[in-house]
Amino acid sequence: MKKFKYLKISNSKKLRYIDNYFKKKLYIIFLPGFMSDIDGKKPTAFKNYAVKNKLGFLAIEYSGHGKSSGSFTKGNITGWSIDAKNSIKKIVKKNKFILIGSSMGAWIAVNQFKHFKNQILGFVGIGSAPEFLERLMWKKFPKKTKNEIITKGLSVIKNGKYKYPITAQLIKDGRKNKILSKKLRSKIKVIMVHGNKDEVVPVSFSRKILSIFPNAQKKLVIIRSGDHSLSNRNHLRKIIKELNNIVKDIV
Repeated sequence: MKKFKYLKISNSKKLRYIDNYFKKKLYIIFLPGFMSDIDGKKPTAFKNYAVKNKLGFLAIEYSGHGKSSGSFTKGNITGWSIDAKNSIKKIVKKNKFILIGSSMGAWIAVNQFKHFKNQILGFVGIGSAPEFLERLMWKKFPKKTKNEIITKGLSVIKNGKYKYPITAQLIKDGRKNKILSKKLRSKIKVIMVHGNKDEVVPVSFSRKILSIFPNAQKKLVIIRSGDHSLSNRNHLRKIIKELNNIVKDIV
């Protein structure tokens, strides 16, 4: 059973997280996707792996996500990246770590390199969605949706059984967080895992992330019949196998 905790950021702000605390050990940090929480199978599987291998672990919910405080519609990539940075500083501290970013979490993960470059020893992306707000949402929205966002500041987008409230400030902030034109010179292992049946984010987005790491030991893993979430037992086993390959080189 997960033991959730809350990190107090201010009098009005607290972030929910789960961890496996170690003072001087390698950590695994899981950053979830857009409108996701830490109740799912991925954070559970990665925490179990960390416990089994006596590694530190941290998974957070950004503000406005899950049971963290705050309004989702006031959040954006900048704010959620700061949530991740603050959580890492307060919980992981000076420990070295491997980042795992799921969907939007991979975008948030790349934003952490400017703060923790020397602490990050590996990076795993799952269905990575860098710059998805502009490239996968805004550019594909019909004129009616764009006009609603511009005039009202908000439009609720339906995708299957999910509803996404998309704000004008979220789109604008996404444009300030462009990462795909950057070059990160880190020589760590960077592994992108993507399902070939992902109907939300094309595999090309994982390739785009690999391209910003010219000096890294890079690998793209395509999971046959894999969807966007890659949360079933077989998918998770394959992701953990890749994660373990990074851990083995470090520990």
